[in-house]
Amino acid sequence: MKKLMALALSSVMVLGLAACGQKTEKKPATNATTGKVASTKAAESKKPENKETGKNSAKPLVWWNRQPSNSSTGELDKEALNFNKNTRYVGFDANQGAELQGEMIKKYIEKNIEKIDRNKDGVIGYVLAIGDVGHNDSVARTRGVRKALGTAVEKDGQIVSDPAGTNTDGSSKVVKDGELEIGGKKYKVRELASQEMKTSAGATWDAPTAGNAISTWSASFGDQIDVIASNNDGMGMAMFNAWSNEKKVPTFGYDANQDAVEAIKAGYGGTISQHADVQAYLTLRVLRNALDGVDMKTGIDDKDDAGNVLSKDVFKYVEKDKSYYALNVAVTAENYKDYLDSTKTYAPVSKQLDEAKHPKKKIWLNSYNSADNFLGSTYLPLLKKYQKLLNLDVDYVDGDGQNESTITNRLGDPSAYDGFAVNMVKTDNAASYTQLLK
Repeated sequence: MKKLMALALSSVMVLGLAACGQKTEKKPATNATTGKVASTKAAESKKPENKETGKNSAKPLVWWNRQPSNSSTGELDKEALNFNKNTRYVGFDANQGAELQGEMIKKYIEKNIEKIDRNKDGVIGYVLAIGDVGHNDSVARTRGVRKALGTAVEKDGQIVSDPAGTNTDGSSKVVKDGELEIGGKKYKVRELASQEMKTSAGATWDAPTAGNAISTWSASFGDQIDVIASNNDGMGMAMFNAWSNEKKVPTFGYDANQDAVEAIKAGYGGTISQHADVQAYLTLRVLRNALDGVDMKTGIDDKDDAGNVLSKDVFKYVEKDKSYYALNVAVTAENYKDYLDSTKTYAPVSKQLDEAKHPKKKIWLNSYNSADNFLGSTYLPLLKKYQKLLNLDVDYVDGDGQNESTITNRLGDPSAYDGFAVNMVKTDNAASYTQLLK
């Protein structure tokens, strides 16, 4: 009997110790409907993600100025645009603006034909500064000029946007000679030369490279150049200052940078305003709305509590792309005085938000290149004005225009920010940023 009691007591102690040991182990997961124990693998797959990681991946993200897309095909990167429910893109309607630029140049030629054909050879020769062959906006602008002037060549249903190199003899395969009939006389239109303005280190949209290019082109076939077209004002002004201003050759750019608008009175042909004031507002407004937890239309389609609202003639929203696009306006000798201050906020959305209702939030925002003329002289100054109106504390980071790592390496602690606004070096590289937030 004593032996039996000892054995029983020993068994109870072993069971008790075993029970104590199980208190620190996770109980097997069970199916809520069947009550059956789930497999270990299934249970592990349902483990909650890292708390801090999940928090960052849910924060509002705005892609701005460079839409996530395939640089070769232009196909949008839907994964990046749908990173989370509060992800949006803010830019401008590239195709509408490109067509405006092309038509602006065409109308100028038609109106001033007597002084345009400088050597009276019946050929309107133009040169074209291309910003970035892999950038959707650059591609659209190149196509817009070629379409308007009749020099476009199509391939697979799309206008070819490749640089033509030197084409003084009209033999290029990427462009063709166009024709304009003005005052009953027909003129041939030829793209004499075009190239991507890219540094040896890889930086695109490079103004000094454009200045060097026009010096080379003018030395080779100067009196044949009747018009200069540029994908942006930075390159356009470099060419204007290096050669075309002195020679009175009309130069057309894009962006409505303040120096370019001011140069119109001195002979700069014209530029396109992509409504940077509206874009900058939208970039930060989207973040503000997400952080406030209000409808995304607040302060955009609908008035906010301060009275800010945009009219439909200055922007559009494409739901399937989760993208806001500002609309463009041609800036010429007729209306340039209205655009002399490129850093002036857009009046209908310039009212201060009440900080008690919209508490200050911390934003991380980068630009792809500190040397970009449009971003540095127009867009960033506007952002700094709007951040005050929208009660946002923004940290600005500039890249070198060549390497994504010069930007991403400086986002060391995403948890320190409430939202993010990203301007990539290359449109293909959205994952370089989203992986930091996962």
